[in-house]
Amino acid sequence: MDTEKSRMSDSRLAEAAHSQFARHETFAPRFGWLHKAYMQVKDNPEAFLADGAPVLLGVGKNMVHAMRYWSRAFKLTRELRGSEDSGSRAMYSYPTWEARWLLDEVGADPYLEEPGSLWLLHWWLLSSRPGWKSWTPSWYVAFHLAPFSRFTAADLTQLIVRHVNLSYGEGPVEASIAKDVDCITKMYVPARRKDGAPGALEDLLACPFRDLGLLEQVGQRGSAEWQFTSGTRTSLQARIIAYACLDYAARTTRHGSSISLARLANEAGSPGRAFRVREPVIAAALERVAGDHPELQIVEAVGQRSLAFSVDPFELAWDILDEQYDKVRERPGFPSREEWGRKYPQLAEAEKRELKQQDPQLPLNDEENA
Repeated sequence: MDTEKSRMSDSRLAEAAHSQFARHETFAPRFGWLHKAYMQVKDNPEAFLADGAPVLLGVGKNMVHAMRYWSRAFKLTRELRGSEDSGSRAMYSYPTWEARWLLDEVGADPYLEEPGSLWLLHWWLLSSRPGWKSWTPSWYVAFHLAPFSRFTAADLTQLIVRHVNLSYGEGPVEASIAKDVDCITKMYVPARRKDGAPGALEDLLACPFRDLGLLEQVGQRGSAEWQFTSGTRTSLQARIIAYACLDYAARTTRHGSSISLARLANEAGSPGRAFRVREPVIAAALERVAGDHPELQIVEAVGQRSLAFSVDPFELAWDILDEQYDKVRERPGFPSREEWGRKYPQLAEAEKRELKQQDPQLPLNDEENA
């Protein structure tokens, strides 16, 4: 059996996501949680650990754990254990530069009022790169590895179990994965009343990601099925698509200067899979953005269309994203990544330790911070 498992192993999930399940305490991310969490941890890395955290954050104890999980999952915080010298080995939370850019009171969109911000967070939730993998493996399987668009909760649970068993040395109990599947539907499926009409505004505010319309409930009463939607995403702006495409290219092409639109639309980990949009939608968005950026071009060769870029795709991605939000980085007092890193050196340390977990050959300057 071990030989068969080794032969059939699929490393895509392990390479993209940490083995972490059901840390959300069954709560999908709620409106206002991420901003509130950022405002606390930027001044106090122990904010989630304090006895008074429920009072500070204005939620119940289990919701504190959920807020901490979602802040990390959306890549708005990194966590690092305290040193033995400090007398504590608890995991402290530090705000990332991305969190400062998006959620600060003078940031891009602290209260997530712009629809594009939810799409951006959705992309950050699913995206992965060395040193900063996804913390939501069940979400990664659902959006990037699932071969079906329509499914029951049992279908998706079993698929995730299969990928987990093939990807990790030791996986969780199936009940934990089932909780993740339940949370996925809570997070993305719009609530409906018993008569089938759309749910109340309060349901949307409870989890704003339902407004993205990525999932819908189908099937007859008593045998619920879910379906990924497709088609035009009216709230998904061209610059958000272009940002995600260039961000993905930066992670996957290394020293290349182009990436095919087919990869951007269909590859596991790609924007097309994450946003559930097809190649023509991606092409239209990129052509629109390329009109203002001569560094970008849509080129065609041997019947295949590609996105070509003449500068660093990661830097260009952020230039385009910043334009969408009136150039946050040019505002007075906004810190560069380097300045933010000097303020929170723990961010670099946390990244280094994550890289060390992925590649044990990498050296650490001090004792392993397990």
